Amino acid sequence: MRVRNLGILAHVDAGKTTLTERILFATGATHKKGEVHDGTTVTDFDPQERDRGITIFAAAVSCDWAGHRLNVIDTPGHVDFSDEVERSLRVLDGAVAVFDGVAGVEPQSEAVWRTADRYAVPRIAFVNKLDRPGASLPAVVASIRDKLDVVPLVVQLPLGTEGEFRGVVDLIGLRTWIDSVMTEISEMSPEVAAARRALEEQVAELHPAALEELGDISNTTLRAAIRDLTLKGQAVPVLCGSAYRNKGIEPLLDAVVDFLPEPATGSPDLAALVFKVHTTRTGRLTYLRIYDGTITKGDTVWDAGAGRTERIGRILRVQADRHTEIDRATAGDIVAVAGVKSAQVGATFSTREHPVQLEAPRITDPLVSVAVEARTRLDAPRLPQALAALAEEDPSLTVRVDAETGQTLLSGLGELHLEVAVEKLRQRTGLAVLMGRPRVAYRETVRHGVTGMLYRHVKQDGGAGQFAHVVLDVAPGEGFTFASTVTGGRVPAEYIRAVEAGCREALGEGPLGGHPVVGLRVTLTDGQTHPKDSSELAFRTAGKLGLREALRACAMEVLEPVAEVTVSAPAETLGAVLGDLAARRGQVTDSGVRTVTALVPLAELFGYATRLLSRTHGRGTFTSRPAGYRPAA
Repeated sequence: MRVRNLGILAHVDAGKTTLTERILFATGATHKKGEVHDGTTVTDFDPQERDRGITIFAAAVSCDWAGHRLNVIDTPGHVDFSDEVERSLRVLDGAVAVFDGVAGVEPQSEAVWRTADRYAVPRIAFVNKLDRPGASLPAVVASIRDKLDVVPLVVQLPLGTEGEFRGVVDLIGLRTWIDSVMTEISEMSPEVAAARRALEEQVAELHPAALEELGDISNTTLRAAIRDLTLKGQAVPVLCGSAYRNKGIEPLLDAVVDFLPEPATGSPDLAALVFKVHTTRTGRLTYLRIYDGTITKGDTVWDAGAGRTERIGRILRVQADRHTEIDRATAGDIVAVAGVKSAQVGATFSTREHPVQLEAPRITDPLVSVAVEARTRLDAPRLPQALAALAEEDPSLTVRVDAETGQTLLSGLGELHLEVAVEKLRQRTGLAVLMGRPRVAYRETVRHGVTGMLYRHVKQDGGAGQFAHVVLDVAPGEGFTFASTVTGGRVPAEYIRAVEAGCREALGEGPLGGHPVVGLRVTLTDGQTHPKDSSELAFRTAGKLGLREALRACAMEVLEPVAEVTVSAPAETLGAVLGDLAARRGQVTDSGVRTVTALVPLAELFGYATRLLSRTHGRGTFTSRPAGYRPAA
């Protein structure tokens, strides 16, 4: 059976999970339509997801359509869980991006689109909720074109608008879909004829095969040209419907088969990427995307990065929280395996004879931290292991002990991310855990540098000593760069590398508040060695301590994380909203009759949801996304 591996992507509340449920229903994988508001969906099976009414964890399901097996991953839409989307997109071949028919391109839909760009994932756009008041396919298409900088190809038209919406017109196959019933169009209306002609002309501008037939393009040529443009990332087919009303689902499934790619296969040697780890009541599950080769129950595989073997105990076909055991999985499959003991997210499984290392998913640096502690002394010994298990499942969570306070700090991507993680720990282990007030991840940077900073590291306590002299220049830069201008062999190459390693160690704590240091350029301009006492260790120590001393001499400043916040509220309450944003040190970047966009320090957003509801009499909403760092006020 042929395969399609795809993700469902969107901003929170655009209808991803409802669309996934309707896909399962239309394909016969389920016999009842699950509803988010009832807590009866297949993919939002976690108790927290059902309580909060949002997708938190990426969930995989499978179904069959038109002779193809569709492996579908329903991804989160909330910004705090964007790394779940990142890990999913790393292993997917295609995606359906869902857009709200009223709101169009929203902040997180743009963010996940850019992530898909980075992995070159071909996409279909599905404009959802066309039955809602104010929904407009042309407006959303314009939003896609302008905000995402892509070429949208409108391949469907809605039949009716808002409350009168009843189905879609397929402009390629020239047929209608109403209540899951397909009907061939015997004669095109002027509107359909004009839309078909516009689609043909647009495709002909981009594809030579369509250009050759312009004026009489066959449905087959048009469909093949659109597939080619989609796979090359030159255009995006735009479909429409209403997932909640179960309209437009079947033609969307046809489009998935027609336009999204077949998994590529190559070498018979095994290459499989670990993209998710999940601990269940019955043990640890490791989720794999197999790119090449085959795995069979009982196989021993090689974790190339860790340099160790793992045994495949069982292979499972995943249906959200339910699993079906299978004997083998081949290239293109997405499966879970039991029996793997230690492999982490990003690990590659191969054979020892033909080791392979695939690109791991990118992991976002944490932005927010909270202190966590066990409520009782009896529970305290169990907490470190429970926190380590959380971080193993979600690499965007980190755990460390503050050297000054002795507190255990859990760090993640946002306030909600940490709340969900701690609640998950409580539910899974039964531990009573206390959370402190969230704290953001500050950085320090160089505003004005220094030159000619000499540091002498000399240590003599019997036996071989340590001797290293270094001269450093420090200047503002991007990220961290290191260079050497030493001439005449005054510092050997291996010692220069040691100085760089020491400098990198020094970046962990800045002089102002012990925050990580970013945005600097370090140059080793001179140095001195000793014929007996110089070593890589000595120069590494000199680099570390020398840069620390240099940073104390620099003009430094603290950077704080900021978020782009978009607030929607009744016009009569916008004055109160603006005043509150100003009090939170927000800088307004755009405003309209009912919306305001501002850059706000992340530290000022803790508890903002409650405050906004109070200011707008319960009618205000907001979205946020990370917007980098800026100097702290």
